[in-house]
Amino acid sequence: MKKFLAFALSCSLALTALAGCSSTPPSSAAPETGSPEASAPAASGDKVVRIGVFEPSTGDSGPGGKQEMLGMQYANTETPTVDIGGETYTVQLVYADNGSDSAKAPTAAADLVAQDVALVLGSYGSGVSMAGGPVFDEAGLAAIGVTCTNPGVTAGNDYYFRICFLDNFQAQVLVNFAEEKFSAKKAYLLGELGNEYDQGLISYFEQTFSGEVVKDSFPTNTSDFTTYLNKAVAEGCDVIFCPVSIAYSTQIVKLAADMGLEIPILGSDTLDSNMVLEAAAGSNVKLYVSTFYQEGGSPEFDKGIKAYINGDSTALTNNGGNDTIAAVTAMGYDAYYVALEALKAAGSTDPAAVKAALPGVTYTGVSGSIAFDEQGDAVRDTAYIKTADTANNVWTLETVQTAS
Repeated sequence: MKKFLAFALSCSLALTALAGCSSTPPSSAAPETGSPEASAPAASGDKVVRIGVFEPSTGDSGPGGKQEMLGMQYANTETPTVDIGGETYTVQLVYADNGSDSAKAPTAAADLVAQDVALVLGSYGSGVSMAGGPVFDEAGLAAIGVTCTNPGVTAGNDYYFRICFLDNFQAQVLVNFAEEKFSAKKAYLLGELGNEYDQGLISYFEQTFSGEVVKDSFPTNTSDFTTYLNKAVAEGCDVIFCPVSIAYSTQIVKLAADMGLEIPILGSDTLDSNMVLEAAAGSNVKLYVSTFYQEGGSPEFDKGIKAYINGDSTALTNNGGNDTIAAVTAMGYDAYYVALEALKAAGSTDPAAVKAALPGVTYTGVSGSIAFDEQGDAVRDTAYIKTADTANNVWTLETVQTAS
């Protein structure tokens, strides 16, 4: 790894000589709105600061990664410049696709290091964040996690921060909800085998739940969940907790709808997707998810992001084909502005100065107030529980829940 990083960093120095943060990068065609490519270059002579975007645009988490990026991209069009040390810089987003794969994540992270970015945003998916984290740590490059909720992302890494709540908090919130809403005494827990996000949340849920649990893990690339859902029924479970990716959750929810499953399904933030909502449409599925933002929380943001999504076919496709606002999009939007605050506080594009400034950054965004604790984690005490209104194909707010 160290030899690989040394090579990547030497590439970075070579690139810096050609196109540093304080000069215009090589020209390239401007991408379509919502496209996961580098944002359009600044005009000749403008100062440029690059923000790395470490997100999946392919793989199981690709749909969520694209929705998270939409928030950053919209924010970049809304505020394309930032004042740093008394000078105005054009902000350029530089993308690296981690492929939803922990094995590919270090290479994507090293690619961003080599592209002379001042700091990094991402990733959607805790596993890839943990896999890429050591690369950022080794390079002295700060990363701001957006919705990577596993505690392991920041543990032992001084360079990783995050603006989302953690999985132990999220699991506690969902346990409270299951016990208060459904008087649940027996829960069926289902996740992907070997997936750190899924298994971490399941472990926290099990530790907190006061009743009995039945657990199963399905192999990667599973496409038929009939056996698992039938087992939940046969075991007499009161709730099903499946904190899985969008790709798997759409299959599970669609199957639950087809078989007329009556057991409530509880999902984590990954299930807060219009694609999952579409899978439940027209059925009697009882679906509840914990999340970071509820549409209507910031009418100005809602109006702007909907216009942005509807204004470009690529953005609309990346959002799943409609303009329902995903919480991860709101979080991506807030993360961009936290990055700008860090750059302003640093008064420099130097990654070391940015990292030093980040712990003291505070920001009030559309998802709430953002500050960091000593670990670099967000100070958050509230989650939204949304339910699928399957008749009208919309999410509605069920309750605002705390872990207390």
